[in-house]
Amino acid sequence: MLGSIRTFTIVGVDAHEVRVEADVSSGGLPSFALVGLPDAAVRESRERVRAAIANSGFAFPKTRITANLAPADLRKAGPGFDLAIAAAVLVASEQLHAARLEGIVLAGELALDGSIRPIPGAYAIAQAAAQRGAEAIAVAEASAPEAGLAGGVRVVPVATLAELEALGTDAEPGPPEPLRVEGNGSAPSLPDLADLRGQAYLRRVLELAAAGGHSLLMTGPPGAGKSMAATRLPSLLPPLDDAEAGEAIRIASACGRPIGPLLARRRPYRAPHHTISTAGLVGGGSPPRPGEVTLAHRGVLFLDELAEFRRDALEALRQPVEEGRVTIARASRVLELPCRFQLVAAANPCPCGRGEGSPDCDCPPQSVRRYSAKLSGALADRVDILIAVGQPDAKALSGPAGEPSARVRERVIEARGRQRRRLGAGRSNAEMTPAEARRWCAPDSASEPLLAELVAGGELSGRGHHRSLRLARTIADLAGRERIAADDLAEALALRRRGSP
Repeated sequence: MLGSIRTFTIVGVDAHEVRVEADVSSGGLPSFALVGLPDAAVRESRERVRAAIANSGFAFPKTRITANLAPADLRKAGPGFDLAIAAAVLVASEQLHAARLEGIVLAGELALDGSIRPIPGAYAIAQAAAQRGAEAIAVAEASAPEAGLAGGVRVVPVATLAELEALGTDAEPGPPEPLRVEGNGSAPSLPDLADLRGQAYLRRVLELAAAGGHSLLMTGPPGAGKSMAATRLPSLLPPLDDAEAGEAIRIASACGRPIGPLLARRRPYRAPHHTISTAGLVGGGSPPRPGEVTLAHRGVLFLDELAEFRRDALEALRQPVEEGRVTIARASRVLELPCRFQLVAAANPCPCGRGEGSPDCDCPPQSVRRYSAKLSGALADRVDILIAVGQPDAKALSGPAGEPSARVRERVIEARGRQRRRLGAGRSNAEMTPAEARRWCAPDSASEPLLAELVAGGELSGRGHHRSLRLARTIADLAGRERIAADDLAEALALRRRGSP
């Protein structure tokens, strides 16, 4: 007899449907074959399924068993197929009623005693199951609250393999408990901008970056406050809206990351170490997996000590920064991953950190040139704001605190509201297309000669021209102006020259 069960597998951050077909044949020697491009974890499910069936009160068929994972050209990875494989075998051996499992998606890992363990991607699987018209999805009890967030499909929490007998009857398990966030749904406290003392210029830059979603590169000596500023940027950003939260939760779920902060509408913040590989930063591997840029989707990616990152890793950031997506090409398929993030980077001016113009700098000129080469070129041209951060004096450090994050955040949210009305929900000035920039960021007649002179002199590339206009639009939005003034454009151009504050 043939048994067929629906399940899903995670590819990148999306769930793809898989049909598990099991055939129990009376002829031949007892065996258990698994086909359909399974990886090592899926192949090992044969032993878990065998023990789980025997320890759940069922009889494991002592015949020839063939389980097929269709489609055959899609590589299957992870232990999430255990529950569907076991159910298909039980249906094929007539120990479960096929009609009761019709329209139900099964996803879970089996323990040897028959209990069901949670798997990554419950939200993404439930979302895809609803889109494919499934009636219900059965997952581990620990995964059920997360799956229930997707909506559109009934979620059935199951604790053991034996509970599959009750599916499709009045005695099936009840709905999952709602997922709760610690602190009554509020986000954990974030570092406050008031801690950043003696850096009025840097505080202004952070507000601009937050208001328009602009990328930022800070260059300065150690201890100047670059890292402190970056960690306080999330406290200035507006909360995730419904669509953005859904995207971020799907990505975190597929990658096995906690989703509690996202439920509280807190934007992702990722700060990988400079020893990270290219695949770890932008995604890759076999099978391809999302990188840090995708985990930072709709949030902030902070790269501290930028010049210490591998050159190939930094060059791989070009497409993600420019297009908001990563394309990973393999022989069998091309995978696209979302990565609309706000890049914030910090670097020292030279290897010793003191700066080439400092009398204490003993770096050889050749070493300084190699070090600076990583901070310039194609990647730097894709950054909206490039500034030099100076070391504050002792008097400024002991002075009064500046505005708290909450007050600055109010102005940021107000500026983002103007952008939402202009560009649509979920978009900021940093995401304007060139056509939109020409429409909404047209310079006045007094500013056009200055822009033309900078482009003609090679100080401003075509990309830099558009980014300067978008930054000027953000400056005007913060000031509540409908049109860009000459002073707005002058400030925007100054913020792209990496000059001293």
